[in-house]
Amino acid sequence: MSKLETKIIEVLKASKRGLTRKQIENTLGLTTSADFVILSKILEELEENYSILRNKGNVYTLPKENEIIKSQIHISRAGTGYIDLDNETIIVDENDTLNAMDGDTVIVQVNKYREGKVVKVIDRAHTTYTGTFLRKGKALKCVIDDPKVRELEPSIRYDKSFTPVDGMKVVLSVLEYGRVPKLKVDKAIGHKDDPGMDILSILINNEIIPDFPEEVIQEAESISQVVSDEQMQNRIDLTKIPTITIDGDDSKDFDDAVAIEKTDFGWNLKVSIADVSYYVKEGSPLDEEAFKRGTSVYVVDRVVPMLPHLLSNGICSLNPEEVRLTMTCDMDINKDGTVRDYKIYPSYIYSMERMTYKKVNKFLDGDKELRKEYEHISSLLLDLTDCADAIRSERNRKGAIDFDSEEAEIFVNENGFPIDVHVRERGHGERVIEDCMIVSNVCVANFLQKNHIPGVYRVHAKPEARKLQSFQNIAKIMGHPLILEEGKSSQKQLQQYLWSIRDEEAYPLLSRMLLRCMQKAKYDEHCIGHYGIAEKEYLHFTSPIRRYPDLVVHRMLRKYYIDKHDEKDTSEDEAFVQSASIQSSIRERNAVDAERDVDDLKKAEYMQEKIGVSYTGMIVSITRYGFYVEIQDTIEGYVPAQTLLDDYYSYNEDAFALVGLHNHKRYTLGDKVEVIVSEVNLETRTIQFEIKGQKKTERASNTKQHKTRSRSQKYSERTGNTNKGKKNGKRRKR
Repeated sequence: MSKLETKIIEVLKASKRGLTRKQIENTLGLTTSADFVILSKILEELEENYSILRNKGNVYTLPKENEIIKSQIHISRAGTGYIDLDNETIIVDENDTLNAMDGDTVIVQVNKYREGKVVKVIDRAHTTYTGTFLRKGKALKCVIDDPKVRELEPSIRYDKSFTPVDGMKVVLSVLEYGRVPKLKVDKAIGHKDDPGMDILSILINNEIIPDFPEEVIQEAESISQVVSDEQMQNRIDLTKIPTITIDGDDSKDFDDAVAIEKTDFGWNLKVSIADVSYYVKEGSPLDEEAFKRGTSVYVVDRVVPMLPHLLSNGICSLNPEEVRLTMTCDMDINKDGTVRDYKIYPSYIYSMERMTYKKVNKFLDGDKELRKEYEHISSLLLDLTDCADAIRSERNRKGAIDFDSEEAEIFVNENGFPIDVHVRERGHGERVIEDCMIVSNVCVANFLQKNHIPGVYRVHAKPEARKLQSFQNIAKIMGHPLILEEGKSSQKQLQQYLWSIRDEEAYPLLSRMLLRCMQKAKYDEHCIGHYGIAEKEYLHFTSPIRRYPDLVVHRMLRKYYIDKHDEKDTSEDEAFVQSASIQSSIRERNAVDAERDVDDLKKAEYMQEKIGVSYTGMIVSITRYGFYVEIQDTIEGYVPAQTLLDDYYSYNEDAFALVGLHNHKRYTLGDKVEVIVSEVNLETRTIQFEIKGQKKTERASNTKQHKTRSRSQKYSERTGNTNKGKKNGKRRKR
């Protein structure tokens, strides 16, 4: 937001009844024709975005609190829209959704009855979809993969030169949005049974396009893959300091490298990050494409990078035994884990080893062979671990919350079929690097704040009291009550609660449910702190190869600190970091959705061969229509209430339980149950279970009860509340 925009908002805030344009001019002291032209343009833009309102008397006012809402809209199969806020859900009648479609970002006007009306669609969730040509009788029909769009029965057209065949997968662009969208076939991408086509379709449906535009590839190819002597000028030489990278076994892009030295007060820790901003210039095709993508996307068998492989795996990657340009956060860490001092500077390094988490974990566990193989960096690894452990202890002292959520690791064969699913191991090595990255992120955020440099921050607001109260009710029922002092919710209290139940069988479920109470972390141009990490200043600095916000932070450091940019008016960059924050948050959600969809699909495929197999699982979520059971390795399935044949079960909302009408049997959160895999639906990516040993009884066969159950089913289908449970996506760096 420009300074003039900010001033307009401020003067309207100070006015109780609003101001005419002339009054705004006088209040701001505008006198020249140029000022009037600029004011007209800004007023139009603010009004267009509903940041201000203009009544019939041409008086400008600010929207009342919650009168105008900018948010993502979810539209049910019945056409009703839902705007989910932190403390309420705004319902939008199907006739008031304008031409918005599910997932679009909209501006909604809310009336005094808290009912919404879409007045503008400002960002489309989808500009493309994928579909499959399938033979229906004698005709070929294009079936859209997205079930919500498919049910709208869109109008689909294609050029006469295009010849569809049975099983052909295609990409379609949206010509017209609304209740009956119009789509056009753009191109064929293969056959539905081709290996990897299922994942490609999910990526495209989430607006994640693997291929780069030609001009982006050409720019990447024009960049030298060798660091020249000239490029090393005006940088600190760190090539003689022992430096290593530690990443996953399959990683090919290395953003960060670490070096450490013991000191009298503790340690000197150097975190050197690939200087991507040196190669990706502002406004270039590479930069514009990176802005669009926002993040690299990691799914089961592939990576869709933010930058072309020539950069992400080449000159920008801190590959072993090669000189690379970096930005270094050089920190003096006290023995108690506090930061004594820090400095940030451009540098170049030479990574002597490409270590993996598995090797570091084995090394720290005392593996003799690895201890011998890496004797030359033994002291580095041990000192690094001691330093990171001290940093973590200091974060714990502040109250940082570690939910320690489980993440599925899925292995597929050469045809993309899942052959194994298990929980990803997270050892000491992973935590060491996480601690080093977090402390450098905190230092860089502090530096930007202290020097008034525009930046993209990683922010995380405190949880809503209403959601915490709901969790407290659940935790009490499960026998592990959360007691908050005077209704407060400090990080320390939540942290200590999780520690107190860590050895309990219900810990994974309670930890996950408490995590869902938290607000979502996002990117923002304002530094409002990170609740979960318990830091007042925080951002992402350590992964500019794969996250656009990190690249922006590097660019701002270069512009205002290294290159000493002396322009006093930072409004242009402030506006840019605002748009970059919004775009990056949207693209992060798209990536998480794609990762979750792929995981759900591969888990469903994996369980398809397990139909009839029984498992022991835990009830992790309950609705009035059934409950979700998690079995081994994060796999969840749904048990519909109508499959509970021994009685008629009703939902007790206060007890979070399904209770039998006659036998009073209860199914509640945390219960262990024996289930049998009964059905797998690859189209909806869902798994259905039945309770083992269920038998129909005379009482449960009552016709009236079955009719009631049927009505519930119909309501569920109408509102879209079907067998799609909430899943945890891949854990992303905080």
